Amino acid sequence: MGQYQEKHLDKKGAVLELAHRNSQASVPFYVSNRGYGFFWNNPAIGTVAFGTNKTEWHVESTKKLDYYITAGDTPAQIEANYSLAVGRTPMMPEYGLGYWQCKLRYRTQEELLAVAREHKRRGLPMDAIVIDFFHWTMQGDFRFEPLDWPDPEGMVRELKELGIETVVSVWPTIDERSENFGPMADRGYLVSADRGNANHMTWMGNTVFYDATHPGAQRYVWERCQENYYKKGIRCFWLDEAEPEYGPYDFDNYRYYAGPALQCSNVYPVGYARGFYDGLKAEGEKEVMSLVRCAWAGSQKYGVLTWSGDIYSSFRSMREQLQAGLSMGMAGIPWWTSDIGGFLGGDIQDPAFRELLVRWFAWGAFCPVFRMHGERSPWHEREQEFRNGVRQLTSGQDNEVWSFGEDNYEILKRYLFVRERLRPYVRECMRAASETGAPVMRPLFYDFPEDEHCWEAEDSYLFGPDLLVAPVMEAGARERQIYLPAGTGWRDAFTKQEYEGGQTVTVPAPLDVIPVMIREGKDYPVYQ
Repeated sequence: MGQYQEKHLDKKGAVLELAHRNSQASVPFYVSNRGYGFFWNNPAIGTVAFGTNKTEWHVESTKKLDYYITAGDTPAQIEANYSLAVGRTPMMPEYGLGYWQCKLRYRTQEELLAVAREHKRRGLPMDAIVIDFFHWTMQGDFRFEPLDWPDPEGMVRELKELGIETVVSVWPTIDERSENFGPMADRGYLVSADRGNANHMTWMGNTVFYDATHPGAQRYVWERCQENYYKKGIRCFWLDEAEPEYGPYDFDNYRYYAGPALQCSNVYPVGYARGFYDGLKAEGEKEVMSLVRCAWAGSQKYGVLTWSGDIYSSFRSMREQLQAGLSMGMAGIPWWTSDIGGFLGGDIQDPAFRELLVRWFAWGAFCPVFRMHGERSPWHEREQEFRNGVRQLTSGQDNEVWSFGEDNYEILKRYLFVRERLRPYVRECMRAASETGAPVMRPLFYDFPEDEHCWEAEDSYLFGPDLLVAPVMEAGARERQIYLPAGTGWRDAFTKQEYEGGQTVTVPAPLDVIPVMIREGKDYPVYQ
């Protein structure tokens, strides 16, 4: 069913909103243990109730009733049928397999380059580094602020020489003072309101979302980004605010090119991603990936990597992200990640947060994409309140692997190399996702549907077909109970102890270890 911030993978008994919000993505496909999959092919705003006596779908306004049912002997067959119908992800670019460095936010070109240089000086792997929001002159201008980013071409060139892909944040917000506001408004490229004030957000400026359901608006935004980013060497874009995040979410008041928001709002992130996918393909790019904060059915075929939004820094949130990632994978979105350590509320000097960060980082090494991010309180004071009449944004505290104490640095460094050793395995998992629709991270029942206990397991998962991962999601925990699926043997990657399947075992989980079980007959260099 997509991504919801709650702890249960099994949605029976749940009532879910069919709408996107920050950290929530409605992708209305589910798999039943009765051997079928059901896709609600309607992007209208509504709710679904999975009652014990019936399932009820309800939307506020629609012109159609359309749904898709597929059957199969296994969840893998059902997933293959569904992904064939709605589209499969392309092959993951090589830089997507490794470690991504990110924070809120690197304020200048020199600050970002200094982090990349130090990372490589220490001999640490890094495949991508992200330039977050408000690097621009104004929302909707889609170009670098030249005082802070004076030589983007040179920056991208140096990062490429270091083996690092540059990723740039794009927001769909158009400030009423932006050079693009007038032309876009005149052409009908902005989301309109049926009543009242047309502003959609007032944070850091009065802004309106561009209409990503409009083919002309998709081309217009891409052309601005092509001129100001692509031609400077940028090939990967972080498409933020993709729900989009209205303030407030008055869906009955907004209108798109595709129709009233109540009828079609959930397709917005698809159009957002498609505009960049089509633009990059037209430039001859063979491998396209965009980091997008939301998705709907079919987003994956446009190279969408979804992350779980602005989540809180807590073990509870970490547990919820596990369900979110598994649900997104089963909903056909195999490229998924979360903000390691959570986005909101993490103090890098707090020992409790440092423990959370270490546990989350270890788990991140066994997620489809391994990506650090967060605001890291408290924020620095602004050096300058306004520049050319535009309010400026400051930055959170440091968020590099050496920012959380020397002991923790050694642990984080360990998992950077765990991920590197697993790169060939991750690559093959990505290939399977592209060719068959198989989720990279998936519930135990996906590969072991005959084991009824696997349908109940919600605190562990399979990373590809051969690695069973059990994240430590409780403060102070130093051991972990794990259910091992029946039908095969398992070996603890850390202790090397072997177990028969079909039982629950307790394994050690010191702070520097995430329990990983390797399927019988397989061998991977997890711990060395």
